[in-house]
Amino acid sequence: MKPWVERLNKISILIQALAVCVGYYLIETISRHSFGKAWTYMTTRPLVFLYNAGLIFTTTLIVYLVRRRVFVRTLLAIFWMTLGIINGVLLAQRVTPFTGPDLHLITDAFKIAKRYLPVPGMILAGIAFVLVIIGLVVLFLKGPRYQGPMKYKYNIPLVLAGVLIFAGTTKLALEKRVLSNYFGNIAFAYEDYGYPYCLATTIFNTGISCPQDYSQEEMDRILSTESDLEETQTDSRPNIIFLQLESFFDPTEVNFLEFSEDPIPNFRKLMEKYSSGYFKVPSVGAGTANTEFETITGMSLRYFGPGEYPYKSILKETTCESAPYVLKDLGYSTHAIHNNEANFYGRRTIFPNLGFDSFTSEEYMPEEDDKNALGWVKDEVLTNHILDCLQTTEGPDYVYTISVQGHGAYPDEELLEDPAIKVSGAESEEENNKWEYYVNQVHEMDQFVGQLIDALEENGEDTVLVMYGDHLPTMGLEVEDLNNRYLFQTEYVMWDNIGLEKEDEDVASYQMAAVVLDRLGIHEGNIFRYHQARRNTRNYQVDLETLQYDILYGEQYVYGGESPYKRTDMRMGMHDTEFTEVRADASVEGSYYIIGDYFTPSTEIQINGEWVDTNYLDTKTLLITGQNLTDYDRICVVQRSNSSTRKALTRTNNRLYYAVKSENPGILNFDSEDS
Repeated sequence: MKPWVERLNKISILIQALAVCVGYYLIETISRHSFGKAWTYMTTRPLVFLYNAGLIFTTTLIVYLVRRRVFVRTLLAIFWMTLGIINGVLLAQRVTPFTGPDLHLITDAFKIAKRYLPVPGMILAGIAFVLVIIGLVVLFLKGPRYQGPMKYKYNIPLVLAGVLIFAGTTKLALEKRVLSNYFGNIAFAYEDYGYPYCLATTIFNTGISCPQDYSQEEMDRILSTESDLEETQTDSRPNIIFLQLESFFDPTEVNFLEFSEDPIPNFRKLMEKYSSGYFKVPSVGAGTANTEFETITGMSLRYFGPGEYPYKSILKETTCESAPYVLKDLGYSTHAIHNNEANFYGRRTIFPNLGFDSFTSEEYMPEEDDKNALGWVKDEVLTNHILDCLQTTEGPDYVYTISVQGHGAYPDEELLEDPAIKVSGAESEEENNKWEYYVNQVHEMDQFVGQLIDALEENGEDTVLVMYGDHLPTMGLEVEDLNNRYLFQTEYVMWDNIGLEKEDEDVASYQMAAVVLDRLGIHEGNIFRYHQARRNTRNYQVDLETLQYDILYGEQYVYGGESPYKRTDMRMGMHDTEFTEVRADASVEGSYYIIGDYFTPSTEIQINGEWVDTNYLDTKTLLITGQNLTDYDRICVVQRSNSSTRKALTRTNNRLYYAVKSENPGILNFDSEDS
């Protein structure tokens, strides 16, 4: 062995540590899309930076157990740098960084890659992948090997010591709050605590850990505390509507902003007249699905893994006790409404595991032109769909409505020509433009609230309507920017037309359903009864964690060992698309009008299993061109997802039709059969 090589081997561990720090800095640069932001992170949070570098360094200690050290170091460098590149690419297209649940998409990597890379980018990535594989093979076969004696009696303890030291450092960092194991906003957490730590946490720290005293006896004790609750009243069953407003809160809570007029006059008047208060939510700036999960199930996200979305983890595997399931047993029909695409957060797959009978998503809404400047469907379209749920079914209804109009990211250029609300006070013109755009979206959402109340009053059915914001907007707000000095809360109001007394209190999102049901004399469901009986009592949170574990991850002692809740046969939309007639366009050869009902801009035609270009004209008419229909062509009308996958959405009673020539050459008759 050459002397200079031997000297390098003696200090290789120091060189390796320095190389890891440089490499980690590059990873954060890629993730943050800026050398400057990575430098600010490193200099302002040096302990966090060193911890994450230590995490990567610990994985590199394995090189001291092999002779092909250059090869293994190169392989590890490529692995970590690839993770950094993946995160950087994803963050260029979305606000959520690369997390553990995203690993479930690895098997569909090529299918989803085009969502984030253009075709030239995919080609370059493919070429780079091939070159890297060839380079690794050559390096493995021809690369240098460690020539000295393999001192396993020293190297194995070295590796073990490194792992133990890192584990101890992790525990100390959490105790001293250098790191956190609760992510209110996963995007902010990645910025604050570093990409490697947050990624590892979202991979390995998921679900709810088994409590130390978990047993049948412990569950019996917890359930026995609910014995003082009264029996559920059976004399009245009003409609129950939850309206979750995207990024909605009172902008006047921001202490540096000034407004030309009150942005939310309707909501404010309702808060003065009906039960209201602050609404504690589990996230800031993002995490709509988690506020939704807490409000539907009564479960707290605090006991799940940091940054975890149950919609992306446990609820993909099992059903979960929820307000829809509980109310279905009392004769309620249960509906979900969302003016965004059905597959967002996997709702189309998840909602049947939460007990919903129907789900009306953007694909089933004909209001194609009712969009804001960023392309989000305006919330005013929701009124008709809420009323449709109430009027289509018999008996009481539970309707969970998720709005989208207030969604970011908000533009830093001036998009609104004549905004209804003038906003000033932000630190720059760009920030002021963001706030003015956002506040005017909130103002329109407030107008929608007023219209919805008027419609419900005219409808006349007994109804309770709970409205609240799901989280604060993504505006980089700090605690000192808010009059209430708290980032994890919005406001709520509980409107009704049945004479409920006004009771103002602050409520957490996971408590709200139990509060509403309690006001209505409904004491059903293990979680909701627990909140009603134990809220603000000793060991409330500890026992809640145990109860949640038993229901989702444990032996389900509360159900006698098996959950009674089965996945529902949820229908998409409140009405089946009707296809009754095809009319040839006499003026344009190969053009046909598809006649029916309940068409939307997402309705498309398949002929013999192949998609054809479909033009939406109105709710009763579609137009296809460039076709030559022949005897027995199979024509299918399908609602197609607005997501990038463009898959067909499952429909109840979907029918296939066979074209048969009739005596009138302008009209095609149809025989039909169930698909």
